[in-house]
Amino acid sequence: MESTKNVSRKRKKRVNQIPFGVALLVGVIIIGYLIKDLGPKHPMTWMFGILLGFTLRNSRFCFTASLRDPILTGGTNLSKAVIVAITVATIGFSAIQYGAFLKGDPIPGNINPAGIHIAVGAFMFGIGMVIAGGCASGTIMRVGEGFVMQWLSLVFFILGSLWGAKDYGFWKSNFMDKGLELFLPDAIGWFPSLIVQFGLLLGLFILADWFGNRSKN
Repeated sequence: MESTKNVSRKRKKRVNQIPFGVALLVGVIIIGYLIKDLGPKHPMTWMFGILLGFTLRNSRFCFTASLRDPILTGGTNLSKAVIVAITVATIGFSAIQYGAFLKGDPIPGNINPAGIHIAVGAFMFGIGMVIAGGCASGTIMRVGEGFVMQWLSLVFFILGSLWGAKDYGFWKSNFMDKGLELFLPDAIGWFPSLIVQFGLLLGLFILADWFGNRSKN
């Protein structure tokens, strides 16, 4: 009986976070109002950023976890979420690009040659993401949550990005521009390209779902 009382005393009293949430919401609205004079895009960008951060925080959405969890825990929920997100993005981007194609305008987007530099960069970035415990979105989300490790990761993420931007010309002329140039719609047409894209995504989703169910059994 005495031990039960001691345990109950050690339990921290749960703090009511509603006042903090209300104060934070008021602060967000005030900041959005104050930056409206800088241009109409600034308040909209501010609100979208807040909503995106809220979504990331509650969904625990992270590209690193989507690739790491199937190996470490067997979970594929985030993997399937990423595949769905890419599918939705494909619909939007393909519509924008096809619209530009019909008008005869340059195709928007970063369409760059593929080569060994992508494989090497992806491998190095993948190692860094696993060690850091998160991708760019996951790192920024956890910085807001107060994870000190992610503060350190963000600092070096910025430093690495600045270094990469400084030497971008070297990498572009010696590696990127010498890769294989292939824009799939130019090679096989827009409709077959979408069939290939959505077919691959559907196959990956089915594989992820099967692997996740297999790990639960």
